[in-house]
Amino acid sequence: MQFPESETTTKSELKAMRDQRIKTQPLSEDTCGSVFKNPKPEYAGDLIERAGLKGYRIGGCSISTKHANFIVNEGGARSVDIEELIKHVQNIVKAKFDVDLETEVRIIGE
Repeated sequence: MQFPESETTTKSELKAMRDQRIKTQPLSEDTCGSVFKNPKPEYAGDLIERAGLKGYRIGGCSISTKHANFIVNEGGARSVDIEELIKHVQNIVKAKFDVDLETEVRIIGE
């Protein structure tokens, strides 16, 4: 979806943007949002999907089947599960497309 060129956004444009997000992103699931930055000129979600990783699961988390740039907590996901899944995705995308995915989420803690 293209964003309007003017600085003023109408109510119908905002509704269209919201509706598009609802259709394409797992907003009703437990996620931390978009996991990887888009490596220009590609899209992280597209690379992950083309790598065959949609639905791929480690422990209690998986790559969303709705949008591949989201990791979903399926219930009981541990931080180590999420970090392992992130590393797995990075390794597969690097091997298949020679693209380094940089995380958009910040990993804090030990």
